[in-house]
Amino acid sequence: MDQVDLNCDLGESFGHYVIGNDEQVLPLISSANVACGFHAGDFSEMHRTVSRAKKNGVAIGAHPGLPDLEGFGRREMKVTPSEVYDMIVYQVGALQAVAKAQNVSVNHVKPHGALYHMASDQEEYAKAVVQAVADVNPDLLLFGMDGTFLTAAGEKAGLHVIYEAYADRTYQPDGSLTPRSLPNALITNTDQALKQVMQMLQEGTVTTPVGEKTKVRAETICVHGDGTEALAFVATIRKELQRCGIKIGAWHESFGR
Repeated sequence: MDQVDLNCDLGESFGHYVIGNDEQVLPLISSANVACGFHAGDFSEMHRTVSRAKKNGVAIGAHPGLPDLEGFGRREMKVTPSEVYDMIVYQVGALQAVAKAQNVSVNHVKPHGALYHMASDQEEYAKAVVQAVADVNPDLLLFGMDGTFLTAAGEKAGLHVIYEAYADRTYQPDGSLTPRSLPNALITNTDQALKQVMQMLQEGTVTTPVGEKTKVRAETICVHGDGTEALAFVATIRKELQRCGIKIGAWHESFGR
């Protein structure tokens, strides 16, 4: 692969709470997934994040989540597919308004946390997310993992699906992410993460914690920029990709695949 997108979840501060290192991360990535106020972020933080992304030439994406500030959107909720549809429309629409006010456009949608996994694992939620994206703007790109109901529904609906992989998460033999509740779910060693990213891009595979290889599609790599060490982590990955001649850039509808 000669081009890859680096995406990061941003805009997660709200009120008096400051979360993340957005200003330092933005120059290192190509796509920003902006929290839309349900699991994190608020109206002012959305404005600031869009403004910073615009200044850095970073593509803007909506990162809609479940309405769960206390749990950071990582706890599943008993919601109906109809409610999920409404949540997506509401949050994407809000970010579109913020972006339009600054003369930029929303490029993609990536569900957050538990909502991402619910849509990946359960077909009714996947269809609700996809229908919401298609109804708001069918030209929006949809980020999701290969082999999930979310990306399958997106493809079937005619959306432009961008397949996502993770630099700092381990994988199970079926291609799913290792649950955060397990001790080996997160990769904190920069060399290990870099090795995983290069394997994804060069071989289209990832090695599980038990040593098995499984296929993975990686058109966009999710990196996280929380903490000082994480910033160096992202910078190292970017530097190595550039050294290997891999272009870092956001996918847009006009790019095709």
